[in-house]
Amino acid sequence: MPSINEIIQTYDSILKVADKDAKESERAYGGFLRSLKGKLQEYITGEIIKIAWHSLDGGESRLEVNSKKIRIPIRLSYVHKIRETEVREYILQNIEQYQYGLSVDKHIHIDGKFVMAIECKAFTENAMIKRILVDFHLIKTVCPNISCFLFQLESQLTGDYSALPETVYGSVSTHSIMSYFEDVDLHIFTLLEGERSITKPIHTFFKPLKYDNVERAVKLLESYLKEFV
Repeated sequence: MPSINEIIQTYDSILKVADKDAKESERAYGGFLRSLKGKLQEYITGEIIKIAWHSLDGGESRLEVNSKKIRIPIRLSYVHKIRETEVREYILQNIEQYQYGLSVDKHIHIDGKFVMAIECKAFTENAMIKRILVDFHLIKTVCPNISCFLFQLESQLTGDYSALPETVYGSVSTHSIMSYFEDVDLHIFTLLEGERSITKPIHTFFKPLKYDNVERAVKLLESYLKEFV
């Protein structure tokens, strides 16, 4: 079973050599770093899920985490409004084929039941929040009872998301966007303190991943998973 200290050690070991590794990579410098940070955040989130479930004495075999596509079917109300008769009739005759496969980074299943979805980001800005909310909105049309989370290393959402207070009030702009997606109760958790700065990236201006912050993320997931133990 992973530990919080092991998560921090992995974060430290990867980020402290990220700049060197990116310069030595055959990939483009920026692309290498974006991929690295994204995978790192997915790793951290995956380990936090395991720790939270283990802390609740949930059986390991009962937990499954994947990112399998959820099939989002076409809405009949949309099809019936299509003015071109031939197009409308063609879609209706082939309606079973009209689906969109959609997933976020972590789908958490307990006893085979989809209970929670987590999007993982190295950082998030409000332009990205719109896409995240649309994805969750679409998934909730099929799985309406799941809990929705965004776990990010850094925040570029303004407000106090990056200050990591006990009570997060968020930001004016982010709350305004979220107000248009009332079916999605999005919980945003930031792991690193300090607003993201494009001139001070964390691979060259290292930010520590603090034990208390990871522990708070674990406790947050515990509070939502405990009903399934």
